Amino acid sequence: MSRFAVPVLILSIIVLFAHAPAKAQSVAVSKLKQNVEKRLNVQVDSIRKTSYLGLYELYIDGRIFYTDEQMSVLIAGSLIDTQDMRNVTEARLEQLSAIKFSDLPLDQAIKQVRGNGKRLLATFEDPNCGYCKLLARELLKLDDITLYTFLYPLLREDSDRKSRQIWCASNRAKAWNDWMTGGKEPNNKADCDTSAIDRNVAFARRLNINATPTLFFADGARVPGAVPIERIEKKMNALLP
Repeated sequence: MSRFAVPVLILSIIVLFAHAPAKAQSVAVSKLKQNVEKRLNVQVDSIRKTSYLGLYELYIDGRIFYTDEQMSVLIAGSLIDTQDMRNVTEARLEQLSAIKFSDLPLDQAIKQVRGNGKRLLATFEDPNCGYCKLLARELLKLDDITLYTFLYPLLREDSDRKSRQIWCASNRAKAWNDWMTGGKEPNNKADCDTSAIDRNVAFARRLNINATPTLFFADGARVPGAVPIERIEKKMNALLP
C-alpha cells in the first residue's frame, strides 16, 4: 500500500461523514414535502427546518405554516421569538413574497407624486375596501412620495365598475382620492381602454395577492393588510439612499 493511501482513505471517510447529516436532512425534507402535498392536496412552494422546537416551515399559496417531521400537527399563525419579541413569521413572509419593484407594471397604476417623490410605494386596492379607504386617508398625509395605486377589483361586482370609471376619469388620481377619502362616487363613463384593470387582476393572481390593501416597498417587500402609517414611513425612510 502506498504511503499516501491511508491519509486519502481517512480523508474520504471524514468527507463521507461530514455530508451524511446534510443528506439525511435533505431526505427528511423531501419526504415531509411529499407527505404534506399528498395529505393536504396542495403544492408546497418551499420548505425548511427552523431553529424552533424542531418545526419545519411550509410556504403554501402565499401563507406560512409549521409542522413537525411526522406532520402530526399543522400550525397556522405567527411564530414569535421571545428573546427579542420578533415576529419570525412576518419577517419570513416579507422575504418569501418579495419581488423586484421594477417588475411591477407601473404603467397600469394610478401615479401620484408629492414633494420630491423620492420615497416609493405601490399598493393594490379595491375601491370598496374599507381598510383601503383608511389607508388612502393616511397616505394623503405623506409628502416626498411617489405612490402607485393598482386598481384591483376583488370584493364586489360593483368594484369592477368603479375601478373602470376611475381609470377612465380625466384625472385618475383625483377621482380615486375623491371616492376613497370623500365618498364622491365617479359619475363618468367607463368608455376608455380599461384592459389595464384586467392585467392588474391577472398579475395580482400570479403573485397570490388575495387581500386588499397589499403594499410593496422600494426593496420589493410585500406587506398585506392595514399597516400603521408610522410603520410605512419608517420603512420608506430606511430605504432612502
